[in-house]
Amino acid sequence: MRRCEVHRTPRVALIEGLFDLSAATRSESRWMVHLAPPADWKIGVIVGPSGAGKTTILREFFGSPLSFNWSRSRCVADEFSESMSLQDLTDVLSAVGFSSPPSWLRPFRVLSTGEQFRVFLARSIVESSAERPIVLDEFTSVVDRTVARIASAAVQKFIRRNNRQLIVASCHYDILDWLEPDWVYEPHVDRFTAGRSLRRPKINLDVQRVGSEAWRLFRAHHYLTAELATASTCFVAFWGETPVAFASVLNWPISSRHLRPRMREHRLVCLPDFQGIGIGNALSEFVGSMVRAMGRRYYSITSHPAMIGHRGRSSIWRMTHAPSQLSPAMIGRTGFRSTRTRPMSSIARRTVGRFRATFEFVGKPMDREQAEKIWAGDLIPQTPL
Repeated sequence: MRRCEVHRTPRVALIEGLFDLSAATRSESRWMVHLAPPADWKIGVIVGPSGAGKTTILREFFGSPLSFNWSRSRCVADEFSESMSLQDLTDVLSAVGFSSPPSWLRPFRVLSTGEQFRVFLARSIVESSAERPIVLDEFTSVVDRTVARIASAAVQKFIRRNNRQLIVASCHYDILDWLEPDWVYEPHVDRFTAGRSLRRPKINLDVQRVGSEAWRLFRAHHYLTAELATASTCFVAFWGETPVAFASVLNWPISSRHLRPRMREHRLVCLPDFQGIGIGNALSEFVGSMVRAMGRRYYSITSHPAMIGHRGRSSIWRMTHAPSQLSPAMIGRTGFRSTRTRPMSSIARRTVGRFRATFEFVGKPMDREQAEKIWAGDLIPQTPL
């Protein structure tokens, strides 16, 4: 129950008379709540229309959500504790789908609404006690519904992978399949549903060969440079009619050590609204499968920590050049497998303050005829995610 005093004023009396309301000195709201989360739950959702009591129930059962004061001048990376390692900071920002390092260097106030939501989500995760659930009110209420669904899928993966608990209150039902909650409570009908019965909808990406002019849509979001080699072959992944990710590849010269024809990934970008659920990785691996089908080896050189972590854990990528800046502890933590131990090249040594790792795609090649049609732009296949 919640109650508040009603101050008697002429306008209050007028409204009571106009709408036939009983005169009162107190306003009360009552709820009958049957909420019994199952043992060992990870994600819970309180969902329903405005005025149903979601915030009250959230605070009563799980505590108050965190709030933050954001600096007008400091970049968002500096809003997190100085005790956090860069690796941990990268992990949590990437986990919520905020994977663009250039945006990490901007103040919170200049970020888009979707980026602000993801940064708030990351900071709530970091600053919430590990012994208590992470509490979020009005979850996804201020963002575009596409961002809401993608961010929900991204955060649920992080919560389960790190054995945390998350409880959110929201008026939006469209996030439920993407959050895959262990329980849902609807206060307006006093309905409690337990069991992880919801699953993220499958995403089908259409991959199409495109001209270099498509790079204009993606170049501002690449973490290193906006340049695109004129000799590159370009592909875009579409979700429905929306372009969501870009990949380009280049021929890699044959050398005395590499006699077999080979190619390397040149640029890989996923637009910010769609980061966090593996679309960029899916496109990269699709292109790798296509290149292998045409009898060539496929390599990727990356310095993005999240990309290095993913490929280091993956069975379809093999590290061929480990960055010398990584400590043995970090290598063991991410599961890297390296086949070379020679020092970095002079070019790599000149890349001050940045490490790079080289991976070869060793996954299954697609059908050669299909690969050649895609490469020629005669076929637009679907790849599920």
